[in-house]
Amino acid sequence: MPNSRPRPRRAGSGAGAPGRDELVSRSLQSAEHCLGSQDFGTAYAHYLLVLSLAPELKDDVKETFQYTLFRWAEELDALSRTQDLLGCYEQALELFPDDEVICNSMGEHLFRMGFRDEAAGYFHKAVKLNPDFNDAKENFYRVANWLVERWHFIMLNDTKRNTIYNAAIQKAVCSGSKSVLDIGAGTGILSMFARKAGAHSVYACELSKTMYELACDVVAANEMEEGIKLLHMKSLDIKIPKHIPERVSLVVTETVDAGLFGEGIVESLIHAWEHLLLQPKTKGENGDCEKYGKVIPASAVIFGIAVECAEIRRHHRVGVKDVAGISLPTNVKFQSPAYSSVDGEETIEPYTTEKMSRVPGGYLALTECFEIMTVDFNNLQELKSLATKKPDKIGVPVIKEGVLDAIVVWFVLQLDDEHSLSTSPSEETCWEQAVYPVHDLADYWIKLGDEVIMEVSCQDCYLRIQSISVFHSEHEMEVGKSFTRNKDLLSFGNEAELCSALANLQTSKPDVVEQLCVLESTEIALLNNIPYHEGFKMAMKKVLSSLTPEKLGQAMDTQCQNNEMSYESGPSNSDQSTPEPLYVLDVSEGFSVLPVIAGTLGQVKPYSSVEKDQHRATLDIICEANHFPKDTLEFWLRHVEDESAVLQRPKSDKLWSIIILDVIEPSGLIQQEIMEKAAISRCLLQSGGKIFPQYVLMFGLLVESQTLMEESAVQGAERTLGFNIAPFINQFQVPVRVFLDLASLPCIPLSKPVELLRLDLMTPYLNTSNREVKVRICKSGQVTAIPFWYHMYLDDEIRLDTSSEASHWKQAAVVLDNPIQVEMGDELVLSIQHHKSNVSITIKQ
Repeated sequence: MPNSRPRPRRAGSGAGAPGRDELVSRSLQSAEHCLGSQDFGTAYAHYLLVLSLAPELKDDVKETFQYTLFRWAEELDALSRTQDLLGCYEQALELFPDDEVICNSMGEHLFRMGFRDEAAGYFHKAVKLNPDFNDAKENFYRVANWLVERWHFIMLNDTKRNTIYNAAIQKAVCSGSKSVLDIGAGTGILSMFARKAGAHSVYACELSKTMYELACDVVAANEMEEGIKLLHMKSLDIKIPKHIPERVSLVVTETVDAGLFGEGIVESLIHAWEHLLLQPKTKGENGDCEKYGKVIPASAVIFGIAVECAEIRRHHRVGVKDVAGISLPTNVKFQSPAYSSVDGEETIEPYTTEKMSRVPGGYLALTECFEIMTVDFNNLQELKSLATKKPDKIGVPVIKEGVLDAIVVWFVLQLDDEHSLSTSPSEETCWEQAVYPVHDLADYWIKLGDEVIMEVSCQDCYLRIQSISVFHSEHEMEVGKSFTRNKDLLSFGNEAELCSALANLQTSKPDVVEQLCVLESTEIALLNNIPYHEGFKMAMKKVLSSLTPEKLGQAMDTQCQNNEMSYESGPSNSDQSTPEPLYVLDVSEGFSVLPVIAGTLGQVKPYSSVEKDQHRATLDIICEANHFPKDTLEFWLRHVEDESAVLQRPKSDKLWSIIILDVIEPSGLIQQEIMEKAAISRCLLQSGGKIFPQYVLMFGLLVESQTLMEESAVQGAERTLGFNIAPFINQFQVPVRVFLDLASLPCIPLSKPVELLRLDLMTPYLNTSNREVKVRICKSGQVTAIPFWYHMYLDDEIRLDTSSEASHWKQAAVVLDNPIQVEMGDELVLSIQHHKSNVSITIKQ
């Protein structure tokens, strides 16, 4: 709320009726009184009356009206009075239609409610009204990434893909397929190919409202709105003659993902053949193509290869048994979401995706490329049988020894008998490859003569690769457990090993329960990040030692012994001599073992903010396995009513010794509202307490990267074969590319790394909102982007680098709208602006 509200000048100024002036004056006084008592709803009503009676007061009360609106909206939101909330914003925008702050706030509420399309409209309007409004820009970029996914830019820039699709469509239309349905039209480029080739009827359906509206603009700009009918709907909902007059002779689609089937191409083509397409031409039959139906692409062949890849391994398998002195018990089973289970309760995409040609550290092929399956999109019965067909078992010989980390999958799309597209890692293609990480093997090391065995199927319309195991030729039996539950195949090289194993099974504890813990790939990479956890342990130990040097030293010497005793014999009787614990709060995002590590550092009461029950149960088991008393670790969100109160004190008279904040997102951006959280945290620290990290240095360098440009915006009409698409889709380009691997990004460095910004969480007076940095050019070229990363200082000596090989963080880059030509020895000036938790980087010219 503003510290002092401006006193509005008297309404009327001699012109209005005295009665109106009196009502306006009294309403203003009532509004101020209500604000003082925090009755925001009544205050809002009074301001509405004032502004309707005296619109000339708009400028005087604007700031206070905004404040009242936002506070009243918060209350309505908390009460789930959605219609009233939206009604208030609509009234406010009638009064202040060009107010970017109200537009942005309206967008934020809509976004939280799940109305992303509508939210994007308000964010976009706010940015147009004020291009320097950072909050609206950040919001629009966030939504733009969701509304128009980045692969649209990459695909439209793929001239080879566009040319081959265009040639296949042209051939089909010229052969007589004159009525066309484009399923999943996107920007409408395939529809325009068909229209340009001479199709007399072209229909295009697109489910995304944003993409549908974008396609309407594109089609109109290319003067084809008369020949292309756009439908904002799923193809499964199209009915004849309601939406299209009759069955079509050609369906064109590119609803394929890295795993071929993931965007629903099988389901949509089954429906199309049954309801929207003419009957297919039978083999050997001659006749006019206009009388028969066909699909582009005609068919596909799926291929795979088994690989060793350290980067995939560290993101999908927990490879450490000990994390900074904390042992991870064997009865905790960590899995990534890409774990594929046949009898899973919900359908989850059973693979992740990677651009294998750009995976940091590369990969090693352990088998020859092998064929997984073929599918004929022009055969209805084959499409129908895909989902019901039993899994096929495939055995692939090993040609090179190594660690079996994943099965990598790609496909060749046969558009017709002449034109094809491959998504192989060795091709320059806009597609990534599907990656099926290997889990649950007793031994991942495979060698020449072994055989990798797997089951492949198309269940739930996803390509599934399951039950991966290894057949060792010398033992003639499988090693490893399959992906399928309740089929734990133990295998041993000889009879003695088998007897030994059976003996161990008989003497093992019957009450040990296996805890399943599903972690995101970035959380698994974090758990594998040894320098991260060692760094935090050292930094925490320093702070806690400075707060209780003698007690902590004694505690560290006898930690294991005391923990063993307290675990076995229960609480000590000498409670009076127990010192008051030090409180440590970890508010990291996602799964974190840092509170458990803190618990090893003496008389410490650690608090964790993990939310998922599965993760809490896992941390409890880890504590138990490391001989901590059961109540050592507290789950903080159980103690607070909502997440916004997460930084409260543990007790009214106690303060935190250490607060761990998550400053950098895995994507490479600064966490939203982190500086605001740091400001609250500083007020809750005991004397000598610390926030981790204490400060962050942001580094960057200038590079030339055609790849980054192509992934951020469509590069002119040549890429799209002369069609005018770029200006429309590029409205959704964002200046920052995230989730980059700088180590493998195709780019030419044009400068050395420079420090761009310091963000100090402990001493904020050292922060500056604007900074200029001179950068010397060390190689001639075109500056197209500014990649950036961070050094996080837990203290002045302990540093974590978000660009290191072990880092679970990715990097990000600012991509320039217009490249800048530079010569060696030139100097450029970078302008860095820091507003709240948002940072923008521009080049001054």
